[in-house]
Amino acid sequence: MSYHQPPRRLPAPCIIDTGIIINKQDMGRLLTDLGRVRYSHTIDSNKQSEGEGYVLEVFADSRRSTLIANQAIYINVQSFDYLQLHQTPEKQAYFDLVQDNRRLRLIPLSNPLHEQSVETLNAEALEAMVTQVLNARWDVQIDDEGECPF
Repeated sequence: MSYHQPPRRLPAPCIIDTGIIINKQDMGRLLTDLGRVRYSHTIDSNKQSEGEGYVLEVFADSRRSTLIANQAIYINVQSFDYLQLHQTPEKQAYFDLVQDNRRLRLIPLSNPLHEQSVETLNAEALEAMVTQVLNARWDVQIDDEGECPF
């Protein structure tokens, strides 16, 4: 009698703070909310350029380029073989996008937790302003209805 067992599926990878990511979707998810970054571009460990910019778009398209110009950063994860996730001794994350002997290092200058709280605060402030405008409009309508035309 033979027992045929289906092949055992391995669990999905779990990467926390450091590691190498090869899945393009995972790379995109990590990079999408970076915001403001300091970048360093090296080839064969020789610095080609460096500066600061804002990550405006992260995408995967084999026919489009990764572009950095005028402090705008457009990252095509298809331009790189893998993403290496690092952490400084101060526990700040940074990202190396690697393709052969080319390395694009991205060091976040903005904090996603802070950005989320600012967005929430802005949404709450906007909601409060809309409420005030609507209440003022209702007050005007009530005043108009109470006026005598003669």
